[in-house]
Amino acid sequence: MNRIAWKRTLSLLLPASLLLPALAVAQSAFVGTWKADVSNGIQLPDKPYRYLLANGVYHYYSGAPAYSVPADGMEHPVAGHPYFDTVSVRVIDVDTVEETDKKGGKTVTVSTIRVAGDGVTSTYEVTDSSASNGAPVTMKVENARVAIGPAGSHAISGSWRATRFLNVSDNGLLVTYAMDGARLKMTNPIGQSYSAPLDGTDSPYLGDPGQSSVALKRIDERTIDETDKRDGRIIMTEHMSVSADGKTMTVAWKDLLRGSEGSFTNVKQ
Repeated sequence: MNRIAWKRTLSLLLPASLLLPALAVAQSAFVGTWKADVSNGIQLPDKPYRYLLANGVYHYYSGAPAYSVPADGMEHPVAGHPYFDTVSVRVIDVDTVEETDKKGGKTVTVSTIRVAGDGVTSTYEVTDSSASNGAPVTMKVENARVAIGPAGSHAISGSWRATRFLNVSDNGLLVTYAMDGARLKMTNPIGQSYSAPLDGTDSPYLGDPGQSSVALKRIDERTIDETDKRDGRIIMTEHMSVSADGKTMTVAWKDLLRGSEGSFTNVKQ
């Protein structure tokens, strides 16, 4: 703590140009390419996802905001979502439902929820290009039932909690950090990026329609707090800490839109 206070005091007394080499050295722990480990060291959110499909209408209560559309396979407009503006829901069979999201007439997400024969587990499989300028991210997650839906509703109805990732494409797991003068620069394979100072001020976040700015705050040589915003509103926070040996990075996140949180580990490549 004393070293941090000393560095902050020093920054008020010395020209910024004299501090650039020190900042670059301090943040070298973050520089490089990292890959999220979705099989170990991951804490998935405890807050369940809620669905109801009954009387021909599909309700997704865990959206931000929630939405409801007829489950007739037709496109229906939804408001308040930066990634899509229409949703179509198709019932495949008594255990399976498919959702297709579009924005400006272009398909951005296709997801399938399939309930297992035991009724207590399900899988969520998605192909997502809503925040990508390249190949879509593909992902499959296993869920455990938390609560059943009302009598007569479709099998997906009720509450589900994600328990583990079955697979995720690499383009959804990789991130690269580099120093850009006194700024930390982030890029990833799906075209998202930022270049931000480490003093907590906002900088543009590029390539993601759901996020407009990012602020980074240096805590110490191996720790940074990130604040993500959409049009000035905080939507997510991340506490990123690199291990002493520089091989792993723990990321603890909080989603303020959905009221959930979790953590995962990045591994240096």
